Amino acid sequence: MGNSKNEITYHNKDVLSKILAENFKDKSLKVYGIDVPKIKQILPTNLPQIQVNEMRIDNLFLLEDDSIAIIDYESDVKWENHLKYLNYIVRILERYKKEEMPKQVRMIVIYTADVEKAPEEFSAGCLTLKMEQAFLSKIDSETVQDEIRKKVGQGRSLSDDELMKLIILPLTYKGKEKKKQAVKEAVELAKQIVDKEEKAFVLSGILVFADKIIDTETAKYIKEVVRMTQVAELLLEEGREEGREEGREEGRIEGREEGRVLTVKIFQEAQRNPQSSIEQIAEKVGCKVQEVTDTLKMFGM
Repeated sequence: MGNSKNEITYHNKDVLSKILAENFKDKSLKVYGIDVPKIKQILPTNLPQIQVNEMRIDNLFLLEDDSIAIIDYESDVKWENHLKYLNYIVRILERYKKEEMPKQVRMIVIYTADVEKAPEEFSAGCLTLKMEQAFLSKIDSETVQDEIRKKVGQGRSLSDDELMKLIILPLTYKGKEKKKQAVKEAVELAKQIVDKEEKAFVLSGILVFADKIIDTETAKYIKEVVRMTQVAELLLEEGREEGREEGREEGRIEGREEGRVLTVKIFQEAQRNPQSSIEQIAEKVGCKVQEVTDTLKMFGM
């Protein structure tokens, strides 16, 4: 899965990478069954071009003990995967050849629920590749989903472990169709998270972690939800600032909140009915044509 150049995942990757980098810090991978130090920093996943092709890892982290963690997600067991991992390691070392070598390079393989066991080592005689593995089949998908649904439904905050579980949840189901359905359900759960940064983190994480099972339409939807969340929050913050400046904060916040709700309604209507004209959207939502025009322009639609 690691050397994909999937445009779904890596389109606008600068935005996604920023969100993930800010939120992955200090998170633990133990929730996936991997006992390594916490994440210190997310690293670029595009590797140096040694031959004619470029490779891209699923995830690359600097851990708190200054070791490098290469993470790949697999839905089957093939010996050729080991060649891919060896290439990753060589190119990681190539990246550091003019700097101090990393303290340790960890090759971590996370298997979706379709795989329940795999060899921990690959030997070619002159070298042995040792892997740290996690099997998502060990995660009780339904229990995790029910617990998270209950908490977000009550407006309660999710713990770091629960956020990490929600990101990986679609991969804990067996079969491609079940995974696709689980992606949609995870996205709907994430949309209910109150904290805007946590919401953006989970949505971006789902998009990156489950790139192989997300279709173009779903990927576009997730990215628009992330963007809508960020823009709506900016509108609300703008209202607070204007209120503070003019001494009418309460009224300004109320007005901006109404504007934010209208923005969301216009965006959702445009997404549901992309063939509708601006006039039709305005009539459906109950607003002015200019308000629709301004909103669609803001979202680049």
